[in-house]
Amino acid sequence: MKKVIVLGATGGTGTAIVEELLNRGITTIAFGRSLTKLNQLKQKLGNSELLTLHVGNAFDDRSIYEASKDADVIFQCVAVPYEEMEKSQLTLGKAVMTAADKLGKKIVFVDGIYPYGRATKKFVDEEHTKNPHTKKGKIKLELEKLILSDQFKKAMPLIARLPDYYGPSSNLNSYLGMTLLNISKGKLSSYIGSLNITREYIYLPDAAKMIVELAGNSRAYRQNWNIPGNIITGRMFVHLAKVASGTNKSVIPLNKTIIRMIGWFSPVMREMVEMSYLTETPVYLDGNKYNQQIGPIIQTPFEIGIPRTIQALKEI
Repeated sequence: MKKVIVLGATGGTGTAIVEELLNRGITTIAFGRSLTKLNQLKQKLGNSELLTLHVGNAFDDRSIYEASKDADVIFQCVAVPYEEMEKSQLTLGKAVMTAADKLGKKIVFVDGIYPYGRATKKFVDEEHTKNPHTKKGKIKLELEKLILSDQFKKAMPLIARLPDYYGPSSNLNSYLGMTLLNISKGKLSSYIGSLNITREYIYLPDAAKMIVELAGNSRAYRQNWNIPGNIITGRMFVHLAKVASGTNKSVIPLNKTIIRMIGWFSPVMREMVEMSYLTETPVYLDGNKYNQQIGPIIQTPFEIGIPRTIQALKEI
């Protein structure tokens, strides 16, 4: 890869991937809707000469087409908010794939674990049956079918699936985003789910490194890939975050009933209710395919990743 474009470059995964690409000396186009946010990203990453900015609309295939002409690989990191997923997710997917197909480009979709539905074994590999029982899971499965369908014959896609994430660039709408931001500021905070149940979280810089490795391997395309994280209880995660921040403020666990009540006032939390099964019977990803075909799984210990994240959030 000599030149790439990252759609949704100012989001959590997008920012981490842009930073990793620049660290590898790869010329990168950061694509987003807001010039202000793109300029902030460039400043944050040291005004690298390898980074150029492009304002565009990821829901418009012509906009993506024009921006991606000279790129070897397209990274699709645009996240559709929960409350907009039903009406917008497939529209976005079709626009991105249409542009990639017209250009005959490699394209990396960064997505989550929703299509798997409830796990039928402890660690879920890429061959696990996809039988989603939630509205969002069904939409995400339709997106996968669209991406890998025969209607796009020239594009070369791959899908990288991440568990819930955290990191210096993490989106505040993620499961841990607001939790860690409030802890970093020494404020009362909340945690979605039980503090006693183990969950899988990936440190975004680790995810970015593995996703870029995938993108550079021509054999990785036209496939699904799991990118696993580490497993930890909510209680230990919160403890490490509070120690890193030097705060003693309480962190309140939010169960399904409380989430539903908050949803009366918050569209985002209202849509999160159906996903609460992941906080009760978590899905843990199997990374053997990646480990065997691409390289070692990168897993920064929580004792290192959480303090780095807290320090970054303190500076916001």
